[in-house]
Amino acid sequence: MELFLSICLGIGLSASCGFRVFLPMLAANIAAMNGWVSPGESFQWLASWPALVALITASVLEMAGYYIPFIDNLLDTIATPISILAGTILTTSFLQIDSPILHWGLGIIVGGGTAGVVQASTGLLRLLSSKTTLGMGNPVISTAENVASFGLSGLAIFLPFIAFICVVLLFIWLIRKYLFIKRM
Repeated sequence: MELFLSICLGIGLSASCGFRVFLPMLAANIAAMNGWVSPGESFQWLASWPALVALITASVLEMAGYYIPFIDNLLDTIATPISILAGTILTTSFLQIDSPILHWGLGIIVGGGTAGVVQASTGLLRLLSSKTTLGMGNPVISTAENVASFGLSGLAIFLPFIAFICVVLLFIWLIRKYLFIKRM
């Protein structure tokens, strides 16, 4: 059961990385520093004061940057590979698996894959918004992404199974939207 909950925690935090890269890492840092979650031995840096300062700074800068039209599109381009890396690190940091190949393989596939799918979807949504509203609708999308990242990070930490269900529902919704757009 502990492995399942750690996978749910990792998936929830990784999906949050698809919305914002640094906010879920900051949430994991605060949770680890308070003893609410326990990262693996090689990821103890996640519960450190220097990580807290760096993640607060990065989170504030990232969220502020997404409110500047067209800079937000540039940030999406940069954030895509970084979100995959962050999702991989977050998922891997909470998995308690002895085999390094399985440990990192699962982290890359589940964590990085989840973050990548969510980030690609939000990037496409922002491009569509930029095209149709000339960037004026992007702050609304940015606010929704901030709320989604914060909320899903909190769910992942405190109710990992519920966060897992939310991510599954998000994927179903994304697939349905993709199929609907493809039919047009």
